[in-house]
Amino acid sequence: MDQTYCDKPTQSAPVVRLMVLETDKPHPDTYSERGSFGRIVHHHFSKAGAAHHPPLGVETDQVFVVSEQGGHIPAVQDFDRFDGLLITGSVYDAHGNNEWILKLLELLKTLWIKRPDFRFLGVCFGHQLLARLLGGSVRPAPSQDWELGHSRIMLTPVGQRLFRTRDDHIHLHQMHQDQVVSVPTAASAGPDMLSADTEIACWGRSEHTPVQGLYIPNRLFTTQAHLAFDEDMVRRQIQIRVDSGGIKDLEHADRAAETAHLEHDGVEVAKAILRIFVYDDDGTD
Repeated sequence: MDQTYCDKPTQSAPVVRLMVLETDKPHPDTYSERGSFGRIVHHHFSKAGAAHHPPLGVETDQVFVVSEQGGHIPAVQDFDRFDGLLITGSVYDAHGNNEWILKLLELLKTLWIKRPDFRFLGVCFGHQLLARLLGGSVRPAPSQDWELGHSRIMLTPVGQRLFRTRDDHIHLHQMHQDQVVSVPTAASAGPDMLSADTEIACWGRSEHTPVQGLYIPNRLFTTQAHLAFDEDMVRRQIQIRVDSGGIKDLEHADRAAETAHLEHDGVEVAKAILRIFVYDDDGTD
């Protein structure tokens, strides 16, 4: 385990305890400025927790799980004192069969079955992997292109309720080619995972990606888009994928990088996620 981070506004404030499963490493310049993805997640959710009513403390541990790069998969008991986990984005394919991905899926299944009180959160790769866990399909976009940079996401009625908005859209930064192609169901998850009457809702879509996020009350919240990216991170993560040959359309990459400075709704998404842990009594119906 890496360092534990804890922000607690007051002695009496409730605390959400979150295990961050890091499935990638940020650009070296981002790491030197902001730390690992786990540290970035902690800072982002602490900001959202401060805006909660009443304020929430946020405690996180982080573990790097990519065994091919020196990481390890934690044991089930390592999650005993946590309320939930968050799986980060990654350059790896969530539909891949790397040994660490298969072991991570085994861990997630065990936790899902043994801990009905536990919350599962996923961002980008994490969103796709949790969809796979529940029997969903993940594959490259039919067009083979990437969804990059500042993106408009159209909200379903579930999304409008989750984000407590009458607007029909939000904006977030994207960084993916693979996508969840359909919403998993209780039938695809199987009876060990979900009761037959459980509904897995899609909260948003874009022109590129039909499933931008999944939601099960008090259990699951995922987002294909990134909620904690800032301008420098967007530019650097695009450059990593260009340099590796993942992104081949350089004009598309340049256009996306030019949107890096635009404001997005990442804090609102984090606030909505925290509400699946502790109800936010802000007077909004």
